[in-house]
Order: sequence, then structure tokens, then C-alpha cells
Amino acid sequence: MSETNTAAAAETAAPHRYTAAMAADIEARWQDFWDADGTYAAPNPTGDLAGDPAVAARPKKFIMDMFPYPSGSGLHVGHPLGYIATDVYARHQRMTGHNVLHTLGFDAFGLPAEQHAVATGTHPRVSTEAAMDNMKRQLRRLGLGHDKRRSIATIDPEYYKWTQWIFLQIFNSWYDTDAQKARPIAELVAAFEDGSREVPGGRDWAALSEAERADVLGGYRLAYASDAPVNWCPGLGTVLANEEVTADGRSERGNFPVFKSKLRQWNMRITAYADRLIDDLDALDWPDAIKLQQRNWIGRSEGARVDFKVTDTDAITVFTTRQDTLFGATYMVLAPEHELVDAIVPAAWPEGTHDVWTGGHASPAEAVAKYRAFAAAKSDVERQADAKEKTGVFTGAFATNPVSGEKVPVFIADYVLMGYGTGAIMAVPAHDTRDFAFARAFELPMRCVVQPDDDRGTDPSTWDDAFGSYEAKLVNSANADISLDGLGVVEAKAKMTDWLTERGIGEGTVNFRLRDWLFSRQRYWGEPFPIVYDEDGIAHSLPESMLPLELPEVDDYSPRTFEPDDADTSPETPLSRNEDWVNVELDLGDGVKKYRRETNTMPNWAGSCWYELRYLDPHNSDKLVDPAIEQYWMGPREGMPTGGVDLYVGGAEHAVLHLLYARFWSKVLFDLGHISSAEPFHKLYNQGMIQAYVYRDGRGFPVPAAEVEERDGKFFHAGEPVKRELGKMGKSLKNAVTPDEICTEYGADTLRLYEMAMGPLDVSRPWDTRAVVGQYRLLQRLWRNIVDEATGEVTVTDAEPDEATLRALHKAIDGAGGDLAGLRFNTAIAKITELNNHLTKAGGPLARPVAEQLVLLIAPLAPHIAEELWRKLGHTDSVVHRDFPVADPAYVVDEAVTCVVQIKGKVKARLEVPPTISDDELEKLALADEGVVAALDGAGIRKVIVRAPKLVNIVPA
Repeated sequence: MSETNTAAAAETAAPHRYTAAMAADIEARWQDFWDADGTYAAPNPTGDLAGDPAVAARPKKFIMDMFPYPSGSGLHVGHPLGYIATDVYARHQRMTGHNVLHTLGFDAFGLPAEQHAVATGTHPRVSTEAAMDNMKRQLRRLGLGHDKRRSIATIDPEYYKWTQWIFLQIFNSWYDTDAQKARPIAELVAAFEDGSREVPGGRDWAALSEAERADVLGGYRLAYASDAPVNWCPGLGTVLANEEVTADGRSERGNFPVFKSKLRQWNMRITAYADRLIDDLDALDWPDAIKLQQRNWIGRSEGARVDFKVTDTDAITVFTTRQDTLFGATYMVLAPEHELVDAIVPAAWPEGTHDVWTGGHASPAEAVAKYRAFAAAKSDVERQADAKEKTGVFTGAFATNPVSGEKVPVFIADYVLMGYGTGAIMAVPAHDTRDFAFARAFELPMRCVVQPDDDRGTDPSTWDDAFGSYEAKLVNSANADISLDGLGVVEAKAKMTDWLTERGIGEGTVNFRLRDWLFSRQRYWGEPFPIVYDEDGIAHSLPESMLPLELPEVDDYSPRTFEPDDADTSPETPLSRNEDWVNVELDLGDGVKKYRRETNTMPNWAGSCWYELRYLDPHNSDKLVDPAIEQYWMGPREGMPTGGVDLYVGGAEHAVLHLLYARFWSKVLFDLGHISSAEPFHKLYNQGMIQAYVYRDGRGFPVPAAEVEERDGKFFHAGEPVKRELGKMGKSLKNAVTPDEICTEYGADTLRLYEMAMGPLDVSRPWDTRAVVGQYRLLQRLWRNIVDEATGEVTVTDAEPDEATLRALHKAIDGAGGDLAGLRFNTAIAKITELNNHLTKAGGPLARPVAEQLVLLIAPLAPHIAEELWRKLGHTDSVVHRDFPVADPAYVVDEAVTCVVQIKGKVKARLEVPPTISDDELEKLALADEGVVAALDGAGIRKVIVRAPKLVNIVPA
């Protein structure tokens, strides 16, 4: 009989067997029911989403996934891993008495949709909404229990109205270092007006022009525009944040070269929160690796600021963590972009300038200009790398070492960055490896001021490398006013800091690696800034009544791009070409005036900085969020001192981008009293990645994985051998498997079980379509244990289950329940499988209580089949809000445990004993055993070691 005929015969004999077709019917029906019934609607304690007070009184659980970006190619099976995991967890939490908020929206602004619009002429909204509809369809098919009333998209004007509103809260705020919090800018203005706070420069606030006042306030605002070095990407026609530039100095998107350029851009003063961003990590339940990445990115270090005078009016300020080595500073280095460079460069080389310092250039100005162009073509990462060849050029200027009075030459070099400290360093070549290499290359002097602990001596000219130590003593470090000789590093640092402070030429300080967040993008498809400029170029915020400021329609979506290597270019934005939108007449409270709109847009990170708050109160048109609702879902409570989402699941790749930015926005909103949670996400869990095999032909190009054959451990495509490697899953690698394919062949419940059973959630794992059938068979056996495949009738009985079955059942409930609560889904499935196999082998109809608890046990993992079986068992309610089974402790404990009795390490007896037996009782039983007595043969006993209930070790005398 053919395979087709065999399958047809089986279907005729068992018309009610659980098959892919049956799964599809069951799953579609229950998805429709859940939508119509509002099964997953989580009630708020107040507002238009308020529900049953009894439900709202339950302990809450707010569970979130990281925002998906709607891709036109849809999902592959790697994408839903985290979504299925949070859904399983959310279902278990509902069944254990929690009011669960779980929903999903879309992070829908960004470059991919804009690039698609440029290529096809399709409006970004059209392609984005089509991609969202497709993803919604795919996600619905997986049976995800989301509260769809709360779903949002960042491109909806009613959503980005509040993104713009938050921007204005940040723009209209400043950070009070005394209070260690953000305050409204109006309070700072009032302090300037009444004289309780001195205006920078000592001028009278009333005497300042409007433009001068705007400049002063710009130095305080948490959102400000400034001319600053930025990462300019001509190939994309936009500037990029540091985090969007790869280690080799190219754009993360498109792989274009990135150059340093000076442009006027919007920034967020995230550096004001650097201390709090580090310190508050201690209160969060996050992976240690993510906390470490954030601490390293923020980069807090303690040291001192020191002034080196260059002229009567100019001084170079450096930040150093080794102020104890000031006597060893023999030259200085500025970043090529440093603002003082132009001011200190003389017209000609000073007499006696070494040839190696000039780079062969005729004048300092020429040398500096050529070197700046050279450095601009390198990324910050490249500049910090320990390259063998040190490059730089003498500026022609000298600075005065404040402790020795010595004139030291000032260089520019690419290994010093404006992004760290002050963009200037004092070089102590005897005790810093990079300074040592630079000094050797440019024939600069070196002075030992830290006594080496080896036999190298104190003449650095004889050394192979610098000597750095925090344990050694200071030497050669004294003048008429201070001596550090003989002191340890810590003591010497403190003494030097006091000396500098007393003389007003330095002070102790803390420095951070973190730079302010570059917030402008030269794109169309992003949130417009709610900012306009008057005829004097002063920025004004739009009133809330004018929000949202919607994106206008444009004919050309693309920013002006340039040749990728053309660094001498500057941005031109799509919005700047829409003159009717840009130039407006508005009444901002002082009459109708002409204004010009900001033509940059916000980065795609903006909408994802606060979306957890919109999930709470998505239809509120009057407030960002109702305070009572925010307090209920996210407010501080025991074990969560800073509040936040109860569980946030997503990829580790967002450690220093989205997560850091979202924490900053939350802290500003918290300081201003808009929310009660100082942190957005209390518990963070990073899921692993589903990988897939990539097959490459002889040219190294991927071939379709589905068309590859395996023969004798080797792989072939179209008859030709190919190589297999493990990598990402994706369209470009021709190895993507869509969830639609698996749902069609096996059903969504099978896909859910397979993805959760593949291994620990936080570990990456390879996809194997052939292995999916294992979970499909589990569901078939489960179905068969309750439903007669020939008649479709339920086969359960009202008889009492036997003790062995009760023990298997309650052990599974106890183990799987703990595993589901702990996100150990693979082991939970293993325990459920073990129970189901026990029931299958036992044969005969299941007792009703066993069948019902089995269905409830698997409901979080395979909700569709669970709903169907629950209804077949005679229930009219949904399993979603049923209580999860509770294990009976009497059946969880083993009835008997095997205890091994050893003499001299060799097993002499095995005893079946109660698991609760005491050490004394077990020792008596062991010594009375016939085999033990015979083995001892009258010998005395020196020691008996008892590890109840499983081990007794007897040591003869």
C-alpha cells in the first residue's frame, strides 16, 4: 500500500485524531473566541480600561517584550522565541492569581521604511502599516494572549503627541546638582531674576538680551542644541549616535564610512544623570553582564582637573586619575578637534623645534590642518586602538606644568578624544604605555616619578615600556611647596589634590566616559521636533495645545546623500524642502509672529523610551498617564524600590542603547513628578537566539537550506557539495523558516512547545525542523489520553486514580509549576511529557481529576488544545483564568528512597527507607542489616557517616 493510501486508511480509522488540520481548526476557533470575549483584557484600577474591581484587586504582574520593528519580510521562527516565552509566563501568572498586563506594540519609525520609500516611492506609512498587519496576523496565529486594547504604534499621531510632549518636558528642564534632580527651567529663570543664583559671567539677568538669555539657558537645559563634533555619514545623509557607529568606523546600517564633523544638533544631557544611572543599577534585577556593560559605558572615574597655562588668557584643562604623577608630565596632547588648538597655534615654528615634531610642514597651521583631516577619517574606536605607529603633530605652543614650572610642548594626536575628559591629557610617558610609545616616536623626555619595583632603575630612556603601579612609592616629586616623595599613590593623590585646590589651579572631580545623547536625525520618517525658531534664531517650544505636530506629506522622502567618502559635506533634510510647512505664523502667547520649524526629526529610539507607560493608559488624550494607573502597575513596592515593569524580555544587544536611554527618560519624568517609578524595567531577562544552519556553495554564497540533501554525513545542493555552518536565521542567508510554515504543517501549539523545549531560554540554540515532530507527537498522545480517536468522545472515568498515578501527577504539578514561574520552560515540558508518558503506559481511561489537571498543567504552553479539551471535559469557562493545579505535598515526597550502605567505600547493602527518616534511625537500620553484619564480621566500628536518607558510610576500627 502506498504512503498516501496508508495515511488515508489511518484517517478513516481514526477520524478524530489530532492532526495539523484539526489543530488549525481548533486554533482559529479559540483565537476568534479570545478576541470576541476579551479574554486577555487586563483591568486598570481606574479610567476607561477599568474592569472588575475584584480582578483589579489581585496582585499585578506587568510583563513586556522589547518592541518589534515591523519588517516587510515578516517573521521567521527565531523572532517569536521571546514572545512565546512571555506569553507562557503571563498565562501561568494569570492562573496563579495575578492581574496580568501583557500586550505588544510596534516601534514603527526608522530608517528601513524610509529607505524602502526612497527606493519604491511608497509612502513609509503605507509600507509600515502593511508590515504591521502581516506581523499582527502571524503573531495572532501563535495564540499570544495580548490585551489588544493596549497595543500602540509609535507612528500614530496620538502616540507621538506624547513623545513630543516628553521632549518638551526635557527641553524645559534643567538638572539641579544641589538637589540631584531635574527641575522646571522656569525655576532657574526665577532664581536668575531674583539674584538667588548667579548668572554665569556675573552679569545682571535683566540686562541680558533675549538671545543672551537663551544662550545661558541652553547651557542648563536637559535638551539643547549645540555646535558639537558629530558622527557624519555622507552615505546615509545623516548624523549618527556613537552607539550607531561600528568598531571599524562605519555606519551600523548600510556599512558606510563615518566622519567627525561639527554641526548644530539637538542633544540630551544624559551626562547629568551619570551617577544615578550607575548607582540605581544596584536596585535592578538585571543580568550582571548587562549591568557591567552599562557601568563600563558610563565609565565613572575619580581624579582631578588640572590647569596648564599656555598664555595669560588661555589654559589647557586636563582630567587625570593620576594627579600624583604631575611632576612626571613632560608634554601635553590635545584632541585634534579641541577648541583651543586654533587659539594657541603660533604663526611660525618656535626656534629649535625638532624636525620630528613638525611632520615636515612649513608652519604649525599647515601641520595642524593636515593632521586634522587625517584624524577625521578615523572612528573613535580606531583612534583608541593600540596601533604600533603613533601619529601626531606639534602645535607650536608650550604649556606650563603647574608643579614644576617647566615649559612642556603641546601636541595634537588622534589617540586623544574629545569624547572623554576634557579632550586634553598631560602625558606622563614613564608611567603610561601609550604616552611612552608616543614619546619614543617623537623623541620627547621622560621622567620617572614612581619607583619601579623591579631592577630596571629610574632612567626611562633604558626601559622597554612604561612602569605603571598603584603599589609603588613616589620619587622625584617635590618643589618648594610640596613633596610627594616616599608617599604611596593613594596618599600622594589626596595631597596633590589639596595642593591644587588651595592654589585655584585644579580640584578633585569625577569624570565619565558617557557623552550627551545626540538626538537629531536628518530623516523624514521620524517624530518632528515641537520646536520653532524666531527671526533671531531663538528656539521656542510649541504649547501642548499644538501637539501633535504631525509629519507633513513630502514628495521626496530621502535626505540628501553624498559620495560615501566625501567628508566635506553637510546634511540637507527632507523636511527642509517643504517650505509651506517649515515657515509658519504662530501665536505663542505674545502675538502672531513668523517662525521656522526645526527640520531634523527625532531618532527611532525616542518612541521606545517610554512605551511601557502608554501601555498602561493607551487612550488617555489628556495626560501622559493617569497617576493612579501608573502607580498601580509600575510604582515602587517591596523588593522593587525604584518600581518598573515586573518582567522585560529582549535581546542583550540593547544593553547600552535603548535600555540606557529609557532609564534616562524615566528619571526625568520621575524628577518632574509625572510618574512614581524611577526606573522603567525592574527585572530584565535576555533570551537567547534561535540559530540555523547556513549552507554555502563553492563560491561561498548561501544556497536555499530547504533544498539541501544530506547523504552519509555530507551535504549537497543540486548535486553539488556544499559546506554547512551555524549562523543567524534570515532571508539573506536563505535559511529562514517562517512560523506560518510550521503552523500549517503541525499547528501553533506544536511550534510553541518546540521553541520552549529546545533548551534554556537564555541560551542560543539551533533550529531543526525535523525535531518539531517530537512535540507534535506529545500533543497527539495527550489528545489520545482524553479523546477517543474513532468516536471523538471523551474517555475519562469517575473512578479514583491509583496511588502511582497520583504521585506522577503531583510531582509533575510541583516541578512544572516551579519551572514555569522560573522561566525554565524546557524542563517544565520535560516533566509534563514524563507525566503524559506515564498515563499512556498505564493504559485505560484517565480518572477525571487527572485529565483535568493535565489539561490545566499544559494550558500555559499549548493554550489552544487545552481550551478544546477543557470544553470537551464539560466546562463552559476558559482555562485562561482557571487556577493552576496545586501539588499535594503528600504525593510529591517519594514513598521510599534507596539508601546505599558502604564499608570502606564498597556497597554492602541497599535499604528502602522513608524519605523523612532521621540520621539516628537510618544508622540503626544499617548496622542491623544482615549483609552489613556479615561484612563487618565482628570488627569494631571507628566511625559511621550518615547522610539521610540516601547514604551510610561505615569505617571499621
